[in-house]
Amino acid sequence: MLELTHTGKHITGLIFYDGTGDAFMIDSDVLGMVAGTLTTVAFVPQVLKTWRSKSAKDVSYSMFLIFTAGVLCWLFYGIVINAAPIIIANSVTLVLAFTMLVMKFIYR
Repeated sequence: MLELTHTGKHITGLIFYDGTGDAFMIDSDVLGMVAGTLTTVAFVPQVLKTWRSKSAKDVSYSMFLIFTAGVLCWLFYGIVINAAPIIIANSVTLVLAFTMLVMKFIYR
């Protein structure tokens, strides 16, 4: 079972119940950092593969341009709401996505 903890409109964490009466809570910032880390690290293998092979012929310009624009919007959103997990993850993802765009241009 899952329960949200909150203070008014702000969700502060998730409580998981294992069915035996035991429960544990995950803080919303910790959850955000884990999610941001996983989605950001997912780009590293592609960046490394493109860099090592010096080939980006199968990488879609339009996908990465749209994706980079979305990441930039997420970064601005994180700045507006002052959410460190969103700011950190999207800053790193923006660098990786921009790196892929540059390599796509160089290694056509």
